[in-house]
Amino acid sequence: MRSMLFVPADSERKIEKALASGVDVVILDLEDSVAPRNKAAARALAAETLKRPRSGPQMYVRVNALDTGLMSDDIAAVLPAGPDGIMQPKTETGACVEKLAVMVGTDMPVIAIATETANAMFGLNTYRDISANLQGVAWGAEDLSNELGAQANRTNDGLLTDPYRLARSMCLFGARAAGVEPVDTVYVDFRNQEGFERDCMDGVRDGFTCKMAIHPAQVEVINRIFTPSTEQVAQAHSIIAAFAEAGDAGVVGIDGKMFDIPHLNRSRKLLERAAAYGIT
Repeated sequence: MRSMLFVPADSERKIEKALASGVDVVILDLEDSVAPRNKAAARALAAETLKRPRSGPQMYVRVNALDTGLMSDDIAAVLPAGPDGIMQPKTETGACVEKLAVMVGTDMPVIAIATETANAMFGLNTYRDISANLQGVAWGAEDLSNELGAQANRTNDGLLTDPYRLARSMCLFGARAAGVEPVDTVYVDFRNQEGFERDCMDGVRDGFTCKMAIHPAQVEVINRIFTPSTEQVAQAHSIIAAFAEAGDAGVVGIDGKMFDIPHLNRSRKLLERAAAYGIT
């Protein structure tokens, strides 16, 4: 998956737009985008949506955090309807995901948003070797900036400030250490097309394979940038072919550039991702 789009689970109109957006995963949100008085209605609409015949994007549910006392009601409402996965906010360690797995079953895919509190930053090495079916580790800047008492998490140019650049990097390290996909955070200034495209390209450059969105208009950009390009696929094929021709070699030269085993491994991974989107 490349793109995940949050949609308030209490808005049928917004859910319909999300389902038609071309996104890979719709996240039916029971957490931040739903007012406390609407939680019950959101659960009911989420369950109703999940029960429909499915031919479009996968549908995940973002439940409320463990410490809210609302998670068990969320799960009781939506689990029988068969979500494709659960997004768990405000996790602080892998143990938080284990607790969720007890409620939903260890075969249910889970994506943990793992940087939303200050304490969570010190637990990003704990998502390895847990029994839960952890699919990805995401990071979030909005809740973290609230906890830190920050006035903003980006500069006037739309660039992340230092605390959030650190959180982003730690998420990437934590996800890769756990052997799961790193998921980049939302870009809230959705009308800033130039800044958003730059943010997406920065994420792909650094190793993120998926990005969360808050508006349907962001989906096309994410899917385009997070899909390996034909040029990248062609280069990956050439690197793999050069190593095959060289036999048991640790390094090869192509057009005056040297490529070693890490380049070979990276090329294989890129072709795996490309094949998932029908690019060969």
